[in-house]
Amino acid sequence: MIERKLLEIIQEQCFKGKVILLLGARQVGKTTMLKKLVESVHVETMWLNADEADVLNEFTVANTSTRLLQLVGANTKLAVIDEAQQIPDIGNKLKLLYDTKPELQIIATGSSAFDLLNQTGEPLTGRKRTYQLYPISYEEVVADTNFLEARRTLETRLIFGSYPEVVTNPGNEKEALLEIADSYLYKDILKLDGIRKAGQLKKLLQALAFQVGSEVNFHELSKTIGNIDSMTVEKYLDLLEKTYVIYKLPALSRNMRNELKKGKKYYFYDTGIRNVLISNFANMDMRFDKGALWENYLISERIKANQYALSFPNTYFWRTHDQAEIDYIEEMDGVLHAFEFKWRDAKVRFPRSFQNAYPQQTTQLVNMDNFMEFVGTEKKG
Repeated sequence: MIERKLLEIIQEQCFKGKVILLLGARQVGKTTMLKKLVESVHVETMWLNADEADVLNEFTVANTSTRLLQLVGANTKLAVIDEAQQIPDIGNKLKLLYDTKPELQIIATGSSAFDLLNQTGEPLTGRKRTYQLYPISYEEVVADTNFLEARRTLETRLIFGSYPEVVTNPGNEKEALLEIADSYLYKDILKLDGIRKAGQLKKLLQALAFQVGSEVNFHELSKTIGNIDSMTVEKYLDLLEKTYVIYKLPALSRNMRNELKKGKKYYFYDTGIRNVLISNFANMDMRFDKGALWENYLISERIKANQYALSFPNTYFWRTHDQAEIDYIEEMDGVLHAFEFKWRDAKVRFPRSFQNAYPQQTTQLVNMDNFMEFVGTEKKG
């Protein structure tokens, strides 16, 4: 097992009087990581998987604290409830357990923030800590191997992505990735409320995959897909965000009249999933989209690095109507940190209009030579 950075964070939060919610797409390694956690804490543990029909049925009918305590076990010190979003009224049930047995450490996992966070938001106010696990990060690969090995496999990660099953099956990455895409992208997401047609979902995801790095327009997407209106496109995109398939980057707009005010871009949390959708597994030197793919990879890795460092900047892209543009911006403590992504280039010119409009800013080119610092990794080994 590749050591996950989030494991240490969650270990430190256990038995501190909070319910822990662990979110993330299916197959990113939530269960594997928590089994490692269980091995390390050495307490009586009850593991309940809501994917199993009998567990789901027991939780569904358990409406009192007495019945819930019987379900988790009288001597249990740690209760793990896997895929908890499937349990009706799970928020209030977790609250009952928490209030009745505060010494019990509860960890609930979910592959849909739409379901789990909605159900637990109000009942667990002040009672929870929420964390998100992502596909394996570049930083985790470096820690598991060394700097040179991580660099050698960088193109493989760009093309096939970083799901644990993909990373741990060298030589069979494509087969592992196709299985994940088939079992998760369509079958699971189609269970969500509001998504009814697999064909429309696939066309929407393919359109997004081809538009990575470009501004997205709901009306244009609806015309591309056909037989779907702009409001439905927006709803689908919201659900895809909440099931950890895509990530939205809004436009920064404050000072300049000709800035885009409502623009948005979408990136995939995993570049392998993006490449599955367009059926392109070509090497980087042969790709027409290497710039967009590199941009997507860096942003997804930056998200992981920030989250695991417990850093939560506001994030944007920036563009004006006369086509001046910056790929990615983070705002921390009133300062804007602007980044341009280039696969090989050594120089880039940041728009003077941006620098004049936002004097509290820094600028940086991120390319193959210096990306390690950007994704939270120092050169070593």
